[in-house]
Amino acid sequence: MKRLTTKEEEIMRMFWEHGPMFVRELLAFYEDPKPHYNTVSTLVRGLEEKGFVGYKAYGNTYQYYPLISANDYKRSALNDVIAHYYGNSFANVVSSFVEEEGMPLDELKALIAQIESKRKA
Repeated sequence: MKRLTTKEEEIMRMFWEHGPMFVRELLAFYEDPKPHYNTVSTLVRGLEEKGFVGYKAYGNTYQYYPLISANDYKRSALNDVIAHYYGNSFANVVSSFVEEEGMPLDELKALIAQIESKRKA
């Protein structure tokens, strides 16, 4: 799956949170100073070209909607990071959190217990 730029991800978050929208509706969620309509429209069309959003035509205007869920995108992004930086090894990821990030051992044990309980369910 292709990665989103920061600006594209910001728009996708709006779609994930608020559902289908027209570009003018997207603009309402930006803080001042709001980007220009054409800027947002160009970003949304880019998302459509990448396969992240679809649209329904209403005359000359389009209502856009997400084609991928937030969870699917997060999962894909995480898998890319694990593959690229940790050699596809979840053990390397956990080791990094424990050794380099200082994850407390009790947190690690709680995480293991949580995983084990979900697998039993």
